[in-house]
Amino acid sequence: MDQLLRWLWREEFWIPPGNHWKDMEMKEGEGHFPLPRHLIYTLPLALIFIAIRYIFERVIAIPLSKVLGVKDRIWIRAASIPKLEAFYKQHSQQPSQSEVVGLGKQCGLSQRKIQTWFRHRRNQDRPSSTKKFCEASWRFFFYLTSFTAGLGSLIDTPWFWDQSECWRGYPKQPVSEAHYWYYMLEMSFYLSLLLSISVDVKRKDFKEQVVHHIATIILIGFSYIANYVRVGTLVMLVHDSADIILEVGKMLHYALWAKTCDVLFVLFALVFLVTRLYVFPSRIIHTTLIVSMQFYEPFFGYYFFNALLFVLQLLHIYWAYLILRMVYRFAFMGKIEGDVRSDEESPVDDNEEEEEDGGECSWEQRKDAINSRLASLANNCVLNNLTNQTNRNSRLPKTR
Repeated sequence: MDQLLRWLWREEFWIPPGNHWKDMEMKEGEGHFPLPRHLIYTLPLALIFIAIRYIFERVIAIPLSKVLGVKDRIWIRAASIPKLEAFYKQHSQQPSQSEVVGLGKQCGLSQRKIQTWFRHRRNQDRPSSTKKFCEASWRFFFYLTSFTAGLGSLIDTPWFWDQSECWRGYPKQPVSEAHYWYYMLEMSFYLSLLLSISVDVKRKDFKEQVVHHIATIILIGFSYIANYVRVGTLVMLVHDSADIILEVGKMLHYALWAKTCDVLFVLFALVFLVTRLYVFPSRIIHTTLIVSMQFYEPFFGYYFFNALLFVLQLLHIYWAYLILRMVYRFAFMGKIEGDVRSDEESPVDDNEEEEEDGGECSWEQRKDAINSRLASLANNCVLNNLTNQTNRNSRLPKTR
């Protein structure tokens, strides 16, 4: 283990050629140099974030959802059938046609009833609007607080306006207390999201979210150890700016504030496309990939750090594609037809809606409607026969 740590902590991995760890020691009053042991504190901080989130959602988010008018849909509960329940939990939530036939024989039920049971059972597991509202409100609270504090700590720094200042004096650059806590809290937050992702709302881009969280944690941790703190603070600030609008838009979407959501969506699309597809590659990736080489020779940390930035940029392009799809729908349909990143739920057609909402009473109504349609069809058939017979009789004299 000691040999592995010594190999991992080799100077050529973390600092440019010609520099040594002893050169990184800061004198009293100059600040402190980032050390790997500082990152150990992010794990207990992540657990604290999870506890704070639990309290926040119940004390603030749930009452706020009621004030804004968030309502949960009530689904019909599936009947208690042990064999179907075991198959649902152990095998699949959406059985194939052959599996439906086999389950019907085992339980003595028709295929229609088997399919209906699984549909009702999937609906029971759907996250409620209140749960999704609480999740969005927690992220909105953190992103707003983080962005405000980060902007306040960076607005007076020289590298905020001139990104080449990120490398002046590198790697011997002291880290202020504000930027130290900015790093620790940001990394702890993403670590808490990764720890709780299994119980959060699962969306279509679930795998991309996992990759994003892991890449973000590695990026923040590596940039701190390698003292890429200056450019790292800019990366975090750029990402938080668009996330604020996204989360507040989700909150109002769950509250069914349609017009306000449309306005926020347009604003979010503009901010996201500008910050993630222009500012991030032209300012941040450009300064780490090209400008930094004017101050030091490339080393392992240079390639590794830029590779992580490119992973984030690929995710930005993927999400930009989803956003542009929504923009297309918004422009040609006049409204946003749901979230392209919405929860992975089974579609419900009109017949299923009627069955779930009406129950046995709706079946009687549908039977009466079917009988009336059959009667109308029969009348039409009689009228058509009479009309055809009249036409034949009118043609007989001409034929003779």
